[in-house]
Amino acid sequence: MPVNPENYSSDDSQPASRDSHPAPYLNSVTSPNPPSTHMDTSSSSGRWSKDYDVCVCHSEEDLLAAQELVAYLESSTASLRCFLQLRDATPGGAIVSELCQALSSSHCRVLLITPGFLHDPWCKYQMLQALTEAPGAEGCTIPLLSGLTREAYPPELRFMYYVDGRGPNRGFHQVKEAVMRCKLWEDGRREGESTQNLIYVGL
Repeated sequence: MPVNPENYSSDDSQPASRDSHPAPYLNSVTSPNPPSTHMDTSSSSGRWSKDYDVCVCHSEEDLLAAQELVAYLESSTASLRCFLQLRDATPGGAIVSELCQALSSSHCRVLLITPGFLHDPWCKYQMLQALTEAPGAEGCTIPLLSGLTREAYPPELRFMYYVDGRGPNRGFHQVKEAVMRCKLWEDGRREGESTQNLIYVGL
């Protein structure tokens, strides 16, 4: 189910499995403040091609953990811009529309995979929408497995590496590094497309 506003107050890597085995993994805070919208002119233009760096998808019961992850990412030296549904969605907006807009307006999507996530149909919808949004964007959907064994990893994600939440910083540091790699990949792809366009125009 979508997050209920009433509850708001409150590293090792392995190769991907080719059979039915679970997919591999990569190896305290109040509500975080929204990221600054001031544009840093020293940043690459690719950084500002989308509204957010990360869209965090989570279950209602994992709101606190999602807030802590967002606080970590936004307070890091990278100053990542995060979308947290209950904080950043437009008041009065349709829940599904707001989710789809957030996913398309973010460079990366982090899925906080927990027991609560697996038992929530709304979370499965978020996961499938994230996969649909960027099926070919390698590394731009980042599963963070927390409180689960490898055997419980969703079959829809078994072709992806995941971050193990049992690692240092509960995997938050690895999530940050994965987001930065995703942004570099997207910037490189964008520069390649620009070069191809210039060559085409020249012809």
